[in-house]
Amino acid sequence: MTYATKQAALDYARVERAIRFLRENADRRPSLSEVARGAGLSPAHFQRLFTRWAGISPKRFLQFLAKEHAVERLRRSTTVLDAAWDAGLSGPGRLHDLIVSVEAATPGELASGGRGLAIAWGFSPTPFGVCLVGVTGRGICHLSFVGSGGRRGALADLHRRWPRAVLREDRVLAARTAERAFAGTGRGKLSLHLAGTNFQLKVWEALLRIPPGAATSYGEVARRIGRSGAARAVAGAVAANPVAWIIPCHRVLRSLGGMGGYRWGLERKQAMLGWEDARLG
Repeated sequence: MTYATKQAALDYARVERAIRFLRENADRRPSLSEVARGAGLSPAHFQRLFTRWAGISPKRFLQFLAKEHAVERLRRSTTVLDAAWDAGLSGPGRLHDLIVSVEAATPGELASGGRGLAIAWGFSPTPFGVCLVGVTGRGICHLSFVGSGGRRGALADLHRRWPRAVLREDRVLAARTAERAFAGTGRGKLSLHLAGTNFQLKVWEALLRIPPGAATSYGEVARRIGRSGAARAVAGAVAANPVAWIIPCHRVLRSLGGMGGYRWGLERKQAMLGWEDARLG
């Protein structure tokens, strides 16, 4: 993991505080100086830290977080999504130009809770905080962020998903996997090894076709997979996504531009969307 990525992970904790402050005080539109104070920083320090993390000024980034921008993102994404869906998983604008292949867990692996399956795991810094990565011989099976439950809670979640798998810590593999997923290096193909129902797999594969900078709604995903009217079920599948960021569930918004839910926190979802926009613009 590069020094820049480690530094971005440290910066993110304060960026998240700033985004949380902004969300809690959005009605009165606080100034940038006030947002900086809410993050516990001087305006000058906040400016430097934020620009180092996001690559753009806080003022410009905060524009990406506005509801009006989310509505515009949904509107402009229609034609982009048409092309991406037609092209499949390797459509234009795929994350870091990677081709992502998906292999479903076998019925036996699902029924047995992963008995006989070896999973290498480890924690790694990312631009959005520390993540937990799990990798089998067939691909990445887990990527989550460390939340309020700490590292112990994150690891317990991996155990719940694969209760009878053999887990072994491999920090080097975890760091290498996270770097490929987040650093934008474009080093070939990422393989995913996913455990889910047929419906969940359909939803997750649909999400892989949403390019950076684009967004869609739960209802539109339902329509794309031939299940119009199943927006609530799609929302459940999105929430169950076992591989954060790579399967970009953060790009699914409410139809009127609201953020919708996010398992790893709305501040992190907003940070991801703004971070992507900054790198495209």
